[in-house]
Amino acid sequence: MKSTIYIIIAVLVIVSACKKDDETNRTSGTDTINNKTYSGTTYYYYGFSFSEAKSITTLVDPWPDIVLFVNIDTPPPRLTFQTNNFKPSFSKIGDFPDEASAKQAFSNLQTVGTLQWTGMADPIQTNQVWVYRSENETYTKIRILSTINEEREGVPYGECTFEWVHQPDGSSTFPE
Repeated sequence: MKSTIYIIIAVLVIVSACKKDDETNRTSGTDTINNKTYSGTTYYYYGFSFSEAKSITTLVDPWPDIVLFVNIDTPPPRLTFQTNNFKPSFSKIGDFPDEASAKQAFSNLQTVGTLQWTGMADPIQTNQVWVYRSENETYTKIRILSTINEEREGVPYGECTFEWVHQPDGSSTFPE
């Protein structure tokens, strides 16, 4: 009886470990982040790490690749992607009139090429295509699928759903 329990536990550990490996090998996907602030011993929020292919907290090192903020300095409030790598990291490929043309531009973007880089992606809006350059010179193309920019419980709230493809080896060509 004891050996059966040990075998079941061992199988469960192996199966759960395999799922984690598959998830971290992801180099593309569709994800959502928001600007919700959390508190513990300090204030923090969640951003997105392309190399880890998941949302991570700003309490970890390294910091997330991108975080979403609502910029209220100049009305009307607008959504921005920001990073913590101290270099111009965003380049807007374009604003597109509809989902089909944004999807086509995203698909056609095969290489990074020569781009004009800025410190933050501002403003973030539906049907845009951006390229993100990490501190380690890896690249990610991003298509903005949807955004929410509103006030919730008296606080500016932002949310962004995006499709992305990450080039983890630092080359300027995106994987298919």
